[in-house]
Amino acid sequence: MRRWFITLAALLAVVSALAQEKPVKFAYLSDIHICEGTPRIENLRRCIADINSQPDIHFTLFGGDITEFGADHEIAMTKAMIDSLDHPYWIVAGNHDAKWSESGCNTFARVYGYEQFEFEAGGIKFLGCNSGPNMRMAPALLPHESLVWLDSIMTATPKEQPVIFVNHYPQDTSILNYFQVMNTLKKGNIQLLIGGHWHQNRVLNYEGVPGILGRSPDRGKEVGYNIIDIADGVFSIHERILVDKEGNVITPLDRAPWYTQQLTGTPQYEPDRAAGRDNPYGLPLDYPFVKFDVNRTFPQVAEIWRSQDEGDIGCGAVKAGDLVLYANEAGVVKALDAATGREVWRFATEGKVFSTPAVWKKRVVVGSTDGYIYCLSLRDGRLRWRYRCDKSVLASPVIYKGIAYVGSSDHVFRALKVRSGRLFWARDGIAGFVECKPYVDQDQVVFGDWANTLYSLDPRTGAVQWTWKTKGSRMFSPAAVYPVKSHGKIFLVTPERKTYALDAKTGQQLWVSAGGRESIALSPDGETVYVKSMFDSVQAYATDSDTAVKRWEVQPGFGYEIAPTPCACSADGALLFVPTDKGNLFCLNAADGSPVWKHKISVALINSILPLPDRQLLVSTMDGVVTLLRY
Repeated sequence: MRRWFITLAALLAVVSALAQEKPVKFAYLSDIHICEGTPRIENLRRCIADINSQPDIHFTLFGGDITEFGADHEIAMTKAMIDSLDHPYWIVAGNHDAKWSESGCNTFARVYGYEQFEFEAGGIKFLGCNSGPNMRMAPALLPHESLVWLDSIMTATPKEQPVIFVNHYPQDTSILNYFQVMNTLKKGNIQLLIGGHWHQNRVLNYEGVPGILGRSPDRGKEVGYNIIDIADGVFSIHERILVDKEGNVITPLDRAPWYTQQLTGTPQYEPDRAAGRDNPYGLPLDYPFVKFDVNRTFPQVAEIWRSQDEGDIGCGAVKAGDLVLYANEAGVVKALDAATGREVWRFATEGKVFSTPAVWKKRVVVGSTDGYIYCLSLRDGRLRWRYRCDKSVLASPVIYKGIAYVGSSDHVFRALKVRSGRLFWARDGIAGFVECKPYVDQDQVVFGDWANTLYSLDPRTGAVQWTWKTKGSRMFSPAAVYPVKSHGKIFLVTPERKTYALDAKTGQQLWVSAGGRESIALSPDGETVYVKSMFDSVQAYATDSDTAVKRWEVQPGFGYEIAPTPCACSADGALLFVPTDKGNLFCLNAADGSPVWKHKISVALINSILPLPDRQLLVSTMDGVVTLLRY
């Protein structure tokens, strides 16, 4: 197999040559979805071999969803094949690379060496970056740190230089903060946006800015990819077909261009702010520093303080004494003053953090994708100890009687003594990686993995008490739900859109009901379990019955909804707080589901809702917001 190796100096020389060379010709592939046991592997090899047969192709771009499940071995397999290209390539991650990544998106960045790219060819600046949200089921969201990077590049780029932007998602309402992305790109001479995700060739219009989506290499039995030519100021894209619709290998066929565009040397679009109007989708230009209309409607909900992190947040925020604790995707654990939201201390790990911190006495335990479980001093963030795992620790720990229970991506679930950091026990043989927070009491530890399995372990020894499995795709796994327990039953919801009740001692399935996905909550008195479904529905079930007894079901008005974040109840059990994947927080009457109020915090996924005394709520969101509300 031929591999493309190049030194940094040689790469700079190639990039410099490309910047001056005209015309430019390159290949574009997206949505490859490599996984073992599928024809996609051979189809990618066919495409790469054909690209290498054309010496006039200068480079190749890959537009995300390179793998099916973001697994380390899938990334390694794909990288080995792509490295056989005879010329440079640039690549961005897609949602499949990010959502189910056992490494917490570290492996993709480590193997390819970056999460954003910038280079010039034919006088055009090419920019590309990853798509979020990382590790969470939610609509697309350009990570905050990528948006900051993009703004810095567009600000520094000469206004007359044409820019082409590559991202996996369409830059419309498919991505929650698209209006920020578009206003940032409009600071310069943006000419075209290139994406994928839909697995087909499409021409789109983003507030006047042209956009195209590229096909996947295998579309039915037909195998092919796109080739893009830029010559004499004209952008042209056509398909090259290697296997026809009947599955026959053919002499490569170049179809007629399906899109052409005249590039310009001057900016054609202005940010909506400069145009003196809001963008056409109804979101304010100065978000997040404005009052949303819904918040004016329910003024009884007020913001006590709000903190904007420099990066995305992929975990929950917790309160411990006079501090609020959370971590960001840059791998920094932070403590804020609970009264003001001002930073008190920070501790940097070596990887992204998606683990919600757990507190016991004066110690904080949290996992990191650098493979360590950390214990920090609550007072000042000083490292007390760390424990090395063989892979990333995405899961959130639960501390019970001085023991921290936490899963990881190395197929081991561990119990650690918080005081010393010593291993209490380890249970190996976990089939998939773990990202959830377990349920723990004196009788059992219950958690799910991304291999369709729910486990119950003995909290004293780690012995397996029972396992329970979902059927079908591993994407139906009970891996993101935080299980709850009442009346001798374990309750959970799964992405197959079902709610289950299991016998806590045996794991026997007692009942199943349609509805749900991953978000669930238990009332303070343990008598009711609340489930958020995907299609504008919240359901309440009795917990004392061995059959499904639905107390009520309502449609609050949040529409299509996939946030895995647990719902939460007020301490007195009177109110139910329901999170959404678009930054909306709904408050319902817990007795009957009737609406009380709603409040918009941001446009991004709500990560956590923590009810506090004095009618306060601590909330974190994916786009880096931590806020304290009073209602």
